[in-house]
Amino acid sequence: MRVIGRMLFVSMIAIASLGAMSQQQQHSEQLPSDKEIRIGNLMPYSGPLSEFGAIGQAEAAYFDMINARGGINGRRIRFITRDDNSDPASALELTRNLVEKDDVHVMFGSFGTPGNLATRWYLNEKKIPQLFVASGDEELSQARAFPWTMGWQPSFRSEGRIYANYIQAYYPRKKIVVLWQNDQFGRQLYKGIQEGLGDLNRHVLVDIAFDINDEHLEGHVSILKRAGADIFVFLGVPSTASKVIKLAASLKWRPVFIVNDASATIANAMAPAGLENSAGVISAAFLKDPSDPAWKDDPAMKEWFTFMDRYHQVESTNSSAAVYGYAAAEALTQVLKQCGDDLSRDNIMRQAASLRDYQPSVALPNIRMNTSPERYLPIRQMRLVQFDGRSWQPFGEVIETAFTEGAAR
Repeated sequence: MRVIGRMLFVSMIAIASLGAMSQQQQHSEQLPSDKEIRIGNLMPYSGPLSEFGAIGQAEAAYFDMINARGGINGRRIRFITRDDNSDPASALELTRNLVEKDDVHVMFGSFGTPGNLATRWYLNEKKIPQLFVASGDEELSQARAFPWTMGWQPSFRSEGRIYANYIQAYYPRKKIVVLWQNDQFGRQLYKGIQEGLGDLNRHVLVDIAFDINDEHLEGHVSILKRAGADIFVFLGVPSTASKVIKLAASLKWRPVFIVNDASATIANAMAPAGLENSAGVISAAFLKDPSDPAWKDDPAMKEWFTFMDRYHQVESTNSSAAVYGYAAAEALTQVLKQCGDDLSRDNIMRQAASLRDYQPSVALPNIRMNTSPERYLPIRQMRLVQFDGRSWQPFGEVIETAFTEGAAR
């Protein structure tokens, strides 16, 4: 049975949020082109996905830190970040302005699949690097078709296959229900699960698609519980995950609970849902969770908290989205350092496509970045983790590939 959650269409005009405006002012210093590196970026500082604006804010702060340390190869970073409100039309217009008016060297880390797909043709036609996009859609890592566009994180479909393989290994005969976000992000994750399950898709009793602003979560969770499944897979954003976990607990429903990586955050999902309600949740991860006490003595995370205190003074230092931005900015800094004095766009792409076992400091152990002119997905590894009510406990080996078309049982 398929139940499609009610869609809520809201037409909004993309405007710069106060946070984005302050970043634009802070990073707008005009310098000669041989004294600076201009980086363009789009983020949802407003709108339904504004919780991910923390990525861009952390990137801005990271480049402030780099400038305070003398820049990169003698050049300062000018990071120009705009609010696209998660609207593809706004993304294209803002990108054109960043390229044609601000003359950015590179577009970096822009958030979301629709906006990056909307700007991909333009940036490839102009031969502007579109680097380390904040999306796991494999369409944004097609080296042959779009040589100027490169992803960063593990692909959504591969992540979905990891969960499918976990179910195959531990619960091959159990019944499954799925609640997935009805957009390209959620569809790609669910597609990966379907690919991985293969014949075991017959065990999926119900899947419900929900809109990001869906007001019927309680009804959806109630329907899924009544289906009588043993495994509940949630695919969406942290704020929704926390509500869903709490709703399941209020119904006294304790299935095997799987959530996607973006929602596997203690501070933004597990804690708001109730630590006791979240105990046992399974996910896959590639970055350290700053709210996880397991990392309190980790040197890299100590540096992270020092960075947050000195350069990014926000209410909470436990944002997984901010760690994502920090790690991505760290990776771009490595690419720009490799460029030396040649900041041509050709060389920026050449260096981005020649990373060898580079490990962002806040990545989980043994998670490394590797690229080549033929392989444009830098991070392909994840770890399965389980929340014990306090911390994420890794289990199994680092996973680089996941099987498709699961065997019949």
